[in-house]
Amino acid sequence: MAFDMLEPFGSVADNLGHAITASTIANVNRGKNQKAYKVEDFMPKFEKHNQTADEQIQIAAMFTAANGGSDFRDDAGSEYLANSIALSVIEKFEDSE
Repeated sequence: MAFDMLEPFGSVADNLGHAITASTIANVNRGKNQKAYKVEDFMPKFEKHNQTADEQIQIAAMFTAANGGSDFRDDAGSEYLANSIALSVIEKFEDSE
Protein backbone atom coordinates (compact mmCIF):
# COMPACT_ATOMS: atom_id res chain seq x y z
CA MET A 1 0.00 0.00 0.00
CA ALA A 2 2.76 2.44 0.85
CA PHE A 3 4.42 1.79 -2.50
CA ASP A 4 1.13 2.49 -4.27
CA MET A 5 1.16 5.95 -2.70
CA LEU A 6 4.54 6.63 -4.33
CA GLU A 7 3.79 5.00 -7.69
CA PRO A 8 0.11 4.61 -8.60
CA PHE A 9 -0.78 1.29 -10.21
CA GLY A 10 -3.96 -0.38 -11.38
CA SER A 11 -7.25 1.36 -11.93
CA VAL A 12 -6.17 4.56 -10.15
CA ALA A 13 -3.34 5.08 -12.64
CA ASP A 14 -5.64 4.16 -15.54
CA ASN A 15 -8.29 6.62 -14.40
CA LEU A 16 -5.66 9.34 -13.97
CA GLY A 17 -4.37 8.81 -17.50
CA HIS A 18 -7.86 8.96 -18.96
CA ALA A 19 -8.65 12.07 -16.90
CA ILE A 20 -5.53 13.81 -18.21
CA THR A 21 -6.54 12.99 -21.79
CA ALA A 22 -10.14 14.11 -21.24
CA SER A 23 -9.12 17.39 -19.60
CA THR A 24 -6.66 18.13 -22.40
CA ILE A 25 -9.31 17.57 -25.07
CA ALA A 26 -11.86 19.62 -23.13
CA ASN A 27 -9.42 22.49 -22.64
CA VAL A 28 -8.42 22.56 -26.32
CA ASN A 29 -12.09 22.81 -27.28
CA ARG A 30 -13.32 25.24 -24.62
CA GLY A 31 -14.35 28.80 -25.33
CA LYS A 32 -11.96 31.75 -24.88
CA ASN A 33 -13.75 33.11 -21.82
CA GLN A 34 -14.45 29.72 -20.31
CA LYS A 35 -12.64 28.54 -17.19
CA ALA A 36 -10.00 25.87 -17.78
CA TYR A 37 -10.85 22.30 -16.75
CA LYS A 38 -8.75 20.51 -14.16
CA VAL A 39 -7.73 16.86 -14.26
CA GLU A 40 -9.73 16.34 -11.05
CA ASP A 41 -12.89 17.35 -12.93
CA PHE A 42 -12.61 14.11 -14.91
CA MET A 43 -11.55 11.71 -12.17
CA PRO A 44 -14.30 9.32 -11.09
CA LYS A 45 -15.47 9.71 -7.53
CA PHE A 46 -16.69 6.60 -5.78
CA GLU A 47 -18.71 6.94 -2.61
CA LYS A 48 -18.68 4.10 -0.17
CA HIS A 49 -22.24 3.14 0.70
CA ASN A 50 -22.99 0.55 3.34
CA GLN A 51 -26.01 -1.46 2.27
CA THR A 52 -28.80 -2.11 4.68
CA ALA A 53 -30.21 -5.61 5.10
CA ASP A 54 -33.33 -4.56 3.17
CA GLU A 55 -31.22 -3.32 0.24
CA GLN A 56 -29.29 -6.59 0.17
CA ILE A 57 -32.54 -8.57 0.17
CA GLN A 58 -33.89 -6.44 -2.71
CA ILE A 59 -30.72 -7.06 -4.74
CA ALA A 60 -30.89 -10.80 -4.04
CA ALA A 61 -34.56 -10.81 -5.09
CA MET A 62 -33.68 -9.04 -8.37
CA PHE A 63 -30.93 -11.57 -9.15
CA THR A 64 -33.25 -14.44 -8.26
CA ALA A 65 -36.01 -13.12 -10.54
CA ALA A 66 -33.57 -12.36 -13.37
CA ASN A 67 -32.27 -15.93 -13.26
CA GLY A 68 -35.71 -17.53 -13.17
CA GLY A 69 -35.56 -18.48 -9.49
CA SER A 70 -38.38 -18.60 -6.98
CA ASP A 71 -38.91 -16.40 -3.97
CA PHE A 72 -39.99 -18.52 -1.00
CA ARG A 73 -40.28 -15.66 1.49
CA ASP A 74 -43.98 -14.99 0.95
CA ASP A 75 -45.31 -18.51 1.51
CA ALA A 76 -44.85 -21.50 3.80
CA GLY A 77 -41.79 -22.57 1.79
CA SER A 78 -39.64 -19.89 3.43
CA GLU A 79 -39.46 -21.79 6.72
CA TYR A 80 -38.53 -24.97 4.86
CA LEU A 81 -35.88 -23.10 2.90
CA ALA A 82 -34.38 -21.54 6.02
CA ASN A 83 -34.29 -24.91 7.78
CA SER A 84 -32.66 -26.66 4.81
CA ILE A 85 -30.00 -23.97 4.57
CA ALA A 86 -29.31 -24.23 8.29
CA LEU A 87 -29.04 -28.03 8.05
CA SER A 88 -26.63 -27.85 5.11
CA VAL A 89 -24.41 -25.40 7.01
CA ILE A 90 -24.41 -27.69 10.05
CA GLU A 91 -23.56 -30.71 7.90
CA LYS A 92 -20.65 -28.89 6.24
CA PHE A 93 -19.38 -27.81 9.65
CA GLU A 94 -19.60 -31.36 11.03
CA ASP A 95 -17.84 -32.77 7.95
CA SER A 96 -14.94 -30.35 8.37
CA GLU A 97 -14.21 -31.53 11.93
